[in-house]
Amino acid sequence: MRDLAFIAFLAAIFALGFRRPFIFVLAYVYIDVVSPQRMSYFLLNAFPISAMAVGFAVVTWLAFDDKKDTRFAPRQGLMLALLAYCWWTTTKADFPIDAAFKWDWVWKALAFAIFLPLTLRTKLRIEALLLFMLLSVATIIISGGLKTALGGGGYGQLKLIVDNNSGLFEGSIISAVAICIIPLILWFTRYGTIFPPDWRVKLFGYALIFACLLMPVGTEARTGLVCIALLAVLMLRDVKRRMLYVGGAALLGLAAIPFLPTAFTERMGTIRTYQADASASTRIEVWKWTWEYVKDHPFGGGFEAYRQNEIKYDKVSVVGEGPNVTVVRTPEIDKARAYHSAFFEMLGEQGWPGLILWLMIHLGGILRMEVLRRRYWKAPPDQAWVSPLATALQHAHMIYLFGSLFVGIALNPFVYMLVGAQIGLDTYLARKRAEEGMQPMRKPRNSPAPAAT
Repeated sequence: MRDLAFIAFLAAIFALGFRRPFIFVLAYVYIDVVSPQRMSYFLLNAFPISAMAVGFAVVTWLAFDDKKDTRFAPRQGLMLALLAYCWWTTTKADFPIDAAFKWDWVWKALAFAIFLPLTLRTKLRIEALLLFMLLSVATIIISGGLKTALGGGGYGQLKLIVDNNSGLFEGSIISAVAICIIPLILWFTRYGTIFPPDWRVKLFGYALIFACLLMPVGTEARTGLVCIALLAVLMLRDVKRRMLYVGGAALLGLAAIPFLPTAFTERMGTIRTYQADASASTRIEVWKWTWEYVKDHPFGGGFEAYRQNEIKYDKVSVVGEGPNVTVVRTPEIDKARAYHSAFFEMLGEQGWPGLILWLMIHLGGILRMEVLRRRYWKAPPDQAWVSPLATALQHAHMIYLFGSLFVGIALNPFVYMLVGAQIGLDTYLARKRAEEGMQPMRKPRNSPAPAAT
């Protein structure tokens, strides 16, 4: 029954898409985020539904969509360059088979992100894309939030719809993504038009934000906690009474501690004593190994290059109590330890050229959103939504990048959909400014010319 329900739902989307090509874009967003084929027993796994959605989106866009004044932004060019460079490093990868497996989904994510802004020609499309992104992620977050609220969870134990520990179903990744979408949810509770922000939309939005905040608790992912801290700092930019906000946030945090699971508070405590936790202490050693590796391989080792690392570290533990406390250092050896950082992931796999391209794509997006935020800060009422949306996209991007310091999500498809939305908003506003700035070459005369004498 589950397979039939998903197939009926996807069939309806595909049927509607031939009349409205942008629906195929939204279908791909849902398929890529939620991965319904993972929930299928057989039928959906028999069809390449992700590739079908992208193929139909491109073909119907070429055939039916309005392409007047289509703009190709500089960041799309940077993503195209990164795509070509990743292909080149894949052909020379240290682990060709493993690299080919990762390349199979990376090129699709980058190619779709390059194509996506070309379809975002209206405010409605930009809003629909962001809404689909939020609701698709919400299907995972609501499930995890409910299980956490009912007492479930634990590090590596919270099952999010399916028993799968990859992509957005992995605890640290979904925790970072859940926190990064909170600014966008807040924007929809104020400026959304597809679902006008009445009390029902606001109630759902605030409930979804609460579920997002529960994700780091349910997954016990330290990445989510540091993302919450950054979100709290970023929200200071637009708060009118900052001292009241800081005091209220601190009071709310203290009031929440008694209700948090003991396992969660103990794991968060390892942020200060990272050497006592193997997951945390090995990260620094992997980063050191990556730095040394790139000295000899400045162009990187291709995807999955970390599989050749071998690190030695001391695991620190405290034995005894009171005056009899002693610190014990136990030598440990680990092999093929993942990067646990998007920055070192790019450095180790794609070398300095890949890391520089990657940083230009993401830092460029943050800077462009700051330009739009300031340009439309005092816009007329019909454009009052622009500056808050640019701010929300910027904050979401910054939180994602901050979370990526501690988890290898450099090429995760979700952030490139976010980048595509930023570029789409930027090019849409550029078209609107060009249209408003067009003036006739000769002003019409207000009165007839005087008669010749």
